[in-house]
Amino acid sequence: MLTNGNFRMMHRASMLLASLAFSSGPVLAQSNVTIYGNLDTGIHVSNKSWDAETNTNQGKKIAFVSSGLEPSYIGFTGSEDLGGGWKAKFQLESGISLANGGFDNSDGGIFGREAWVGIGSDQYGEIHAGLQVAPFVWATFYADPRNMYQFGSAITVYGDNTFTGIAALNAITYVSPKIYGFSARVMYVLGGVAGNYDAGRQYSAYLRYDYGGLSVIGAIEDASGNSDTELSNTLFLMPVEGRLLAAMYKYNTVTFKAGFTNYKAPETFDFGLVGGGDNNIWSAGFDWMATPAVDVNAGVYYSYDPHDSKNHGVMGAMGVEYLLSKRTRLYAEAGIANNHGRSVLGLESEGGLQAGNGTTVGAVFGVIQRF
Repeated sequence: MLTNGNFRMMHRASMLLASLAFSSGPVLAQSNVTIYGNLDTGIHVSNKSWDAETNTNQGKKIAFVSSGLEPSYIGFTGSEDLGGGWKAKFQLESGISLANGGFDNSDGGIFGREAWVGIGSDQYGEIHAGLQVAPFVWATFYADPRNMYQFGSAITVYGDNTFTGIAALNAITYVSPKIYGFSARVMYVLGGVAGNYDAGRQYSAYLRYDYGGLSVIGAIEDASGNSDTELSNTLFLMPVEGRLLAAMYKYNTVTFKAGFTNYKAPETFDFGLVGGGDNNIWSAGFDWMATPAVDVNAGVYYSYDPHDSKNHGVMGAMGVEYLLSKRTRLYAEAGIANNHGRSVLGLESEGGLQAGNGTTVGAVFGVIQRF
């Protein structure tokens, strides 16, 4: 699974420094390439360590983690001015493990986080083609009070319910311009299964409306008309449906968020994990810039099976980030998860995605360096 965690890094990639400029092609064309990245390392501690295969508690855990709060990665993005307001664009992004220098936080391959080329304009929008993050996941990030951190956020809830990545191979996406406050992103995935046009197909989309400090977003994800085998060619490992509706409101330095998500997925699958089913998720929380250097963030997530009340769980987390500079910050996060029945809400993407019945308490401390 791709543990992508905090999409805020990806959302701000075009704003990061360390860029190289060069010229090519016709005299009037201008091209540029930006190198960006994020490096995160920390220490994770918890009172339990659940083994999903044996469904047993392996005891207390203390571990070095690469990407304790945000994913570690390096990427390249670029554009070329084609004239008349049109541009060609690309993005390549690779996950990194600071524990061993290898690949991590990736759906596989050297550029397993992002690998696409596109064309578009500010007036008509953009078309992207290649491996890219699904619109439903973008909507989940926007709606998440915890910014889809690697610890105690909507990324673990998403993973617990879908057991899949956040990016899709063979994807074509349209990204609309903002019109009267409305914006949208729509993705269609071609399964790439020889002799079967329908196999592996997937749809994902969101529609967002912004007015002043208020934002409302709705999203869908549908890969339900497939089998595990057909979806293996798209990196979505199992049939899944998702529906999301959320609202966000920013007042001065505080952003409040609340949302509802429904996930439907098979309760048994080929690769041995437990979970799935039909689950309703309610979430709420806030992000508060207490001072220019201190960011306080908290979120609560409640999962409930509408068909069997025994299956329910709650997970919550709160943390503080201290900005040493624009590029370097320290963080301390704590969280708790409590599960009943088939609920498996976990606290962390790096090894603790699922948790067993009862109460799990954990914390993570670390440092982030951006470039």
